Amino acid sequence: MNHYEILTDAGRGLFAQRLEEIEKRVDDYLEAERQQQRTLSYTKVFLSDISNQEEELRQSPLMTRHLSQAACTVIQQSPIGGAKIGLLLKTTDEPEAFTMHSLRLTDEEVMNFGSYMQTIMLFDKYLALLEAQGLSLKEHCVRTWIYVRDIDTNYDGVVKARNDVFRQHGLTTATHFIASTGIGGRAMGKNVCVAIDFLTAPGVRPQDILYLKALDHLNPTHEYGVAFERGARITLPQKYEYFISGTASINCHGEVINVGDVTRQAERLLQNIGALLADGGATMSDVKYFIIYLRDLADAEAIEAYMQQAFPTVPHIITHAKVCRPAWLVEMECIAERGLDEH
Repeated sequence: MNHYEILTDAGRGLFAQRLEEIEKRVDDYLEAERQQQRTLSYTKVFLSDISNQEEELRQSPLMTRHLSQAACTVIQQSPIGGAKIGLLLKTTDEPEAFTMHSLRLTDEEVMNFGSYMQTIMLFDKYLALLEAQGLSLKEHCVRTWIYVRDIDTNYDGVVKARNDVFRQHGLTTATHFIASTGIGGRAMGKNVCVAIDFLTAPGVRPQDILYLKALDHLNPTHEYGVAFERGARITLPQKYEYFISGTASINCHGEVINVGDVTRQAERLLQNIGALLADGGATMSDVKYFIIYLRDLADAEAIEAYMQQAFPTVPHIITHAKVCRPAWLVEMECIAERGLDEH
């Protein structure tokens, strides 16, 4: 089975001191997981100031002893509560069905290119990796996370580039797109405005993937010019795994609802997530964790209180990351798992 844990620092001291604190907690956690025959499979690192923190993180015992031993992605999306670093850790005792590619550009690579060309370049890097393994974007990429700096300015270029790439590779409204989160976030580099994580399933067949729609709650994304799936269910040998894309307070006509009320937006988006899971035979009780993105950190207290009441036993992390439409105050994504015999 897979197990997910979320850790953030205690909000005290210099970054080096917080790294040391987190490293000790990760060490204890992984030792306990080894007792359960589970090892580290993947880590997502959330930083508050990547320009001043990533190099120190890369050289720290936290990275060299632990996180570098498995897939790891790093992005600037500040955790709430004054933390400088947050971690999402996945451990497992199963053969890993997925491969994570965390692709980034350098200032030298991007030159004067904007978000459109940077997105094309990142997809080209990924396509080269797929080709080397005899895989394809259409059949083997099951999930992306697209991080966009200054998303209010740069998101349109990302959308156009993704649409163009997908069209070239046979991903259309007549076939399918890919589950995804497109969200505010920052990678290293003063001129880098796009970074992408790609999740690949080398052994998955087309018939193993069910795309989740929930059309009574949500409209097809292509109706407002973007190309991604709301969610996907992957059939594995012993279970279903559900990847729910970044989901916001939207109705079946593509309209933002509950404008200006972050708590009611959270309620609605969670209804949408529940409907997507139901499309694949799952329920909210199958959710393993939530990542929560807030446009305005001032809303963190209200969302934390709501999540503690609504999902007190499900791990979650709240980060400062602007959603792609200004009227969306909060967005969430999650992973769920359900045994084949439970379906």
